[in-house]
Amino acid sequence: MPTAPKLVAALLMAALGYLISELIKELLPDSTDFGIFSIVNAVLGFLAGWIVVGKRVGRGWAAAVSNGLTGVVALVVWGLAVQALYEMFRLSMKHRFHGAMEALNEAFVLFIDYAGTMMVPSVIGPLLIGAIVVGFASEKAAKHWR
Repeated sequence: MPTAPKLVAALLMAALGYLISELIKELLPDSTDFGIFSIVNAVLGFLAGWIVVGKRVGRGWAAAVSNGLTGVVALVVWGLAVQALYEMFRLSMKHRFHGAMEALNEAFVLFIDYAGTMMVPSVIGPLLIGAIVVGFASEKAAKHWR
């Protein structure tokens, strides 16, 4: 059921997903073709905010931080999975793999590689701050719009 706190959480997580995507772009070579990388991650952020954070609002301020962190973890895992699977699919269309298991193995390797790229303070810091902001803002929205 649509509620204002779900919408607040979804919009803020979408903005966080877009911001983090732009920060990640700075870590990679300039020759990288990102396509709709930021938009895909913003959509995933919207979904994580709506489904994960929005469902759990209204449980108090202490839970708000936990809700924000849970939403950010969901956003990161979903984003890494989508980007790794997309890259695996792109490589498989170039006949780089000899079978489905080799392609799936490569998807896991890409997931880990992409996660390693993200593990820098310039990405982790904004993720943590964003998680707290999303949690508190969605909790405030739940208190304001009952």
